[in-house]
Amino acid sequence: MSGENYIVGLALLLKNKILVYGKMIKFSHTIFALPFAFSAVVMGWETHSPSAWDFFWILTAMVGARSAAMGFNRIADAEIDVKNARTAIREIPSGALSKKDVALFVGLSGLAFVLSAAMLSNLCFILSFPVLFFLMFYSYTKRFTKYCHLYLGFAISLAPVGAWVAITGTLSWSIVFLSLGLMTYIAGFDILYACQDIDFDRTEGLFSLPSTLGPKKAMQISSLLHVCTFVFLLSMYAAFGMHPVFLVFLGVIGLLLIAEHQMVKPDNLTQINMAFFQMNSIISVLLFVGVLTQGFLK
Repeated sequence: MSGENYIVGLALLLKNKILVYGKMIKFSHTIFALPFAFSAVVMGWETHSPSAWDFFWILTAMVGARSAAMGFNRIADAEIDVKNARTAIREIPSGALSKKDVALFVGLSGLAFVLSAAMLSNLCFILSFPVLFFLMFYSYTKRFTKYCHLYLGFAISLAPVGAWVAITGTLSWSIVFLSLGLMTYIAGFDILYACQDIDFDRTEGLFSLPSTLGPKKAMQISSLLHVCTFVFLLSMYAAFGMHPVFLVFLGVIGLLLIAEHQMVKPDNLTQINMAFFQMNSIISVLLFVGVLTQGFLK
């Protein structure tokens, strides 16, 4: 019985540890960029035939890269997070995880990304190193530029291009429209999210568009970026000659982006979590479903 209790206790400990790491990297937020990457896979499927292993390694690479980048960000921002009431509950400042624990996690996640890239192709393996650098370097951008949101969007926008290269072995200008759509989409809602820390960023000498320009102008830029998102996705539709049914999904995405900006105002940030987490998750999934649906109907 004592042996069984030990195994049960060990299993519970392992489960709790996994949940802590998952919470640290906000694993559920993977849904923001993953549908864009798999949309690229679907578009590449029209001329190439990926195997089940290709899907597996792309998924593993996506999760590994994002986990490494988020873990690195938590280490880099640990001293900053502990001063901010909103972020002081994060795993390193709260003591739930040590920097050494997270560093090991980052190393293993980065290794998973590189190995997954190697399983896809030699080109993906070579490109995995600069991609990992770009993802991790984001953690320092808010220390010297107010355009850190655009850099974040750029870093994450490498996902669809990477998935396309993994499937086709080439680079196409058509898929770049999808990546530009993701870049402006991510940058736009990251600006909204940064509005929560305006006072803190100003006090600590950190840079963001909201803390530098004020929430009103920052939100106007966010709106403009999301207009660009819509235009880039429309350009992708034209470049690939997609089925018109995609326009229905794109129309709904446009309406959701408008609704997101109606929910968040310079003098009212109470709905920002709903706009950031729920609305953006729906938009990302809708995009993938739209790409998949038109693929079946072409």
